[in-house]
Amino acid sequence: MSTAIRASSILPGRREDIELHTADGLRLVGELALPADRPPVATLVCLHPLPTHGGMMDSHVFRKAAWRLPALADLAVLRFNTRGTSSVRGTSEGAFDGAVGERYDVAAAIEYAEFAELPNIWLVGWSFGTDLALKYGCDPAIAGAILLSPPLRFSAPEDLATWANSGRPLVALVPEFDDYLRPTEARERFAAVPQAEVVGVPGAKHLWVGDAETVLDEIVRRVNPVVEVPLPTTWDGPMEAGDVSAYADRTVAAFADTPVPGPAATKAD
Repeated sequence: MSTAIRASSILPGRREDIELHTADGLRLVGELALPADRPPVATLVCLHPLPTHGGMMDSHVFRKAAWRLPALADLAVLRFNTRGTSSVRGTSEGAFDGAVGERYDVAAAIEYAEFAELPNIWLVGWSFGTDLALKYGCDPAIAGAILLSPPLRFSAPEDLATWANSGRPLVALVPEFDDYLRPTEARERFAAVPQAEVVGVPGAKHLWVGDAETVLDEIVRRVNPVVEVPLPTTWDGPMEAGDVSAYADRTVAAFADTPVPGPAATKAD
């Protein structure tokens, strides 16, 4: 009998706690989720939102990706806490470094994916994580990047130039009502990357509350295009339930639609 896939639904998969080790000597905690009974066809390396305002490896879009996409789309999902970030999985060593020391965190995640021989590696950054992808993710091992709610707050024109010169796919999913960068301006800013695709998402906001399924569909459309989207909303098989109340005390930080302090303001802030 078909069962509806809900926010707490965990579909079958092989999930293991992992540790990443950075070049500057830190241990980062994470998880790798794989299809239950077959190898993945592609890999998502997830870079989470700003940790000083609730971002972590369990931020809801990434949690749902790890719980659903191994089963629904044959994807591996690697998510981790950047330096100084905490979640139920634990706390990564170090301290938040304003997108400077985090370069080593991105490198460690890519290195882990390579060492594990994970296929077709894509970065998926969200908010602060998009800046990390733009600044540090244009690596020979990376097939492309998908940016969720890119604010372009920590990244610079030279980072866009690096991606432009690489020719690697760059997809920006931009909410209609984003707090930092909305679709029209995003198209202007990303025009510096000829291969960039900017997708405006009607009605959506920066944190994608209520729109996670749309995000997952767009990710799968690019990373494993043989899978039909929209993805199923029901499941005919075993299903577990995760604890989605684990972050009740962080609701304001994680879901308030309020711009947060950052570097010197730009037009996109």
